[in-house]
Amino acid sequence: MGIAGNKWGFTVGRLPHGPLDKISDVPGVTVGHCTLADGNIQTGVTALLPHQGDVFHDKLLAASYVINGFGKTTGLVQIDELGTLETPILFTNTLSVGTVETALVKYMLARNPDICETTGSVNPVVCECNDSGLNDIRGLHVTEEHVFAALADCKADFAEGAVGAGRGMRCHGLKGGIGSASRQLELDGKRYTIGALVLSNHAVFDDLIVAGTPIHDLLDKSIPPHEDKGSIITVLATDIPLSERQLRRLCRRALVGLSRTGSMCGNGSGEIVLAFTTTNRVPHDSETAILPLQMLHDDAINPLFRAVAECVEESVLSSLLHAETVTGYHGRTVQCLTELLNQ
Repeated sequence: MGIAGNKWGFTVGRLPHGPLDKISDVPGVTVGHCTLADGNIQTGVTALLPHQGDVFHDKLLAASYVINGFGKTTGLVQIDELGTLETPILFTNTLSVGTVETALVKYMLARNPDICETTGSVNPVVCECNDSGLNDIRGLHVTEEHVFAALADCKADFAEGAVGAGRGMRCHGLKGGIGSASRQLELDGKRYTIGALVLSNHAVFDDLIVAGTPIHDLLDKSIPPHEDKGSIITVLATDIPLSERQLRRLCRRALVGLSRTGSMCGNGSGEIVLAFTTTNRVPHDSETAILPLQMLHDDAINPLFRAVAECVEESVLSSLLHAETVTGYHGRTVQCLTELLNQ
């Protein structure tokens, strides 16, 4: 559960976290994995369901923001144009985006016989990072069945670390992958949640900051020099009623959390952020031309900015602290942070 209660005493920020300290503390959000871990094959698929109903016919207000565009994510153009999310969000390695997108389309077609028959097309959202250091990425080992398995595995209490799409990922030169966290806050006497999930594969070891402490103040050891290459995908979810514009403002604040962990957003690193609210829904079909919409007063948004920064910072650290040391392609080994801390 996030890094709450970890044995090293790390804490991030001052806002309270949800029961699981994961993005799934936002009601209805679930996450699942299919992990491929076999010698040279160290990769997988992670799926995020934004709610438990028919996402195509009951869309969610959404936004995206590209901090650095060294990435191959699909679906962002339509999200930015229409401000809605209408499929699950899937994560995988760079060269498997096409396969995963096709599988997601099949998943949506099976559940929505009206797509491209009596209504329009569908906008599949697939996010990626490059796991070629640990994974035989050219082997194209991810199949459509792996996508269906990840979608079927979705649950609230999901695994973090070197699982699913995060299996072959490296973060600050150490073993990274899937990380998540949540924060709760009160608005008008009601408790709300903001959650984050990251696929971490970015930054360099010497820049790593763990809960405010530079890594070299925690450890008297280092790892071989390496380039700031890779990417990090960040997804934000909330049950606070927000507009697309306000969701985009939250996306931009993800950079604060990344910076707190030492990310410099290098040339070869793609930082892409998506955000959605489970409260404001957009029906695919409507009998009325005018739809009701609730939104936050902008003067009340500062606590949300803090929650995003804390969630993203903790999610990155959670991806590191939940990971395990992995040996993969050509016998390469990437050590996990917990192993270094325990030495």
